[in-house]
Amino acid sequence: MSERQPKPIRLAINLLASGRHNASWKTLDQPDRLSLDIDRFVAIAQLAEQGRLDGIFMADNLGGLTPEAYKRPWRAIAPSILLAHLAAHTRHIGLVSTVNALYGSPALLAREIASLDHVSKGRAAWNIVTSQHDFAQTIFGTTAELTQDEKYAKAEEFVSIVTGLWGSLPVEAIVADIERTVYVDAARLRPIDFTGTYFSSHGTLGIPGGYAERPVIVQAGASESSKRFGSRWADALFTSHWNLPDAQGFYRDVKQAAAGYGRNPAGLLIFPGLYPILGATEAQALRRKRDLDDQLDLEHAKGALATMLGIASGLLDLSKPLPYDSIDLNGADMLTPVRRREKLVKDAQRRNLTTRDVLVEYVTGGHRIVIGTPEQVADDIIDWIDGDGADGFNFNVDTFPSGLHNIVEGLVPELQRRGRFRLEYESSSFRGNLGLR
Repeated sequence: MSERQPKPIRLAINLLASGRHNASWKTLDQPDRLSLDIDRFVAIAQLAEQGRLDGIFMADNLGGLTPEAYKRPWRAIAPSILLAHLAAHTRHIGLVSTVNALYGSPALLAREIASLDHVSKGRAAWNIVTSQHDFAQTIFGTTAELTQDEKYAKAEEFVSIVTGLWGSLPVEAIVADIERTVYVDAARLRPIDFTGTYFSSHGTLGIPGGYAERPVIVQAGASESSKRFGSRWADALFTSHWNLPDAQGFYRDVKQAAAGYGRNPAGLLIFPGLYPILGATEAQALRRKRDLDDQLDLEHAKGALATMLGIASGLLDLSKPLPYDSIDLNGADMLTPVRRREKLVKDAQRRNLTTRDVLVEYVTGGHRIVIGTPEQVADDIIDWIDGDGADGFNFNVDTFPSGLHNIVEGLVPELQRRGRFRLEYESSSFRGNLGLR
């Protein structure tokens, strides 16, 4: 019996103005320009491509001024606009644009992502999110909050229309027949005819749905509804796990669910978030993290943690463990899913963390933090990949550009030396580099 071939490792970055660490902007020049400095974003994208990374992921805040903007640089430029500019300055790296599937028009979104795919020659992806936040509802002029079932029913309609429109104008329908004076052959079109509870769409999109194949679909979330939704629609899932057993359970569940939809489970890639902090030595990496943590506004972060836990901030003492007896793990609210709260609390108990530890690891990080040398971080990555906890990782970089330099010049070469990461891109398309058909 032949041994299983090691899985190729897929790596992407979460593109932020200053970096994932909430104090990163304090260490950079001209911090007032970070959210709008297009040349800086270009340099980051080119550095990521120099490291042969798979993709650049851009989250979004739906255009409203978010609470984070009062404390750090925020996501200001519309993702697809920024990524279209980055497409002109890169050649291989994938470009993942986040667009909410509860707001706006599916037809406009279908055109937007298809256009990005043509502009980038096959490197576009749509990251589907279904979040509902007060600031987004306010700027969109709605206060109606959907239940979990309603939310995913609406998202199902949105995605059905988008994917249907992507297939409505096949490239082969553009015949450009000079003799017959026929440019588009109507007989080859596949117009959609969709009427749903939340959205309706009838007709043909005015652009082929992709440069060569349809754009990659990514989805973010970890609830049971989200897992079912992602297993049906997505090519890749962005998720968050802080320990390997939980990640393995998620990995197994969504792969099985994909098979239940008649899909090849290998065609659904799992990308947990990972927050690597690198140094030439472990002590240097720890010092890098500590120097950034020392600049945090922990009183503000304490308020965010209290909201996440559903308790009063006065119950939190930085030097003590969380007040576990006061935290409800059975209730539900839309802004802080109980599953996320439960994972945080259980992990904090397991590791005997203080409230300060929780703040600097979870609230200001959001994803699993690994601190150490390139060799140590490479060991961790390979353990998760080979242990079927992940197919790749979406990196949260502590500070741009220095943290990305550490990845590209330290971690990537270490993975390459071990034969686990590409030396050159395999394809000019995002789908091709991900190994997806």
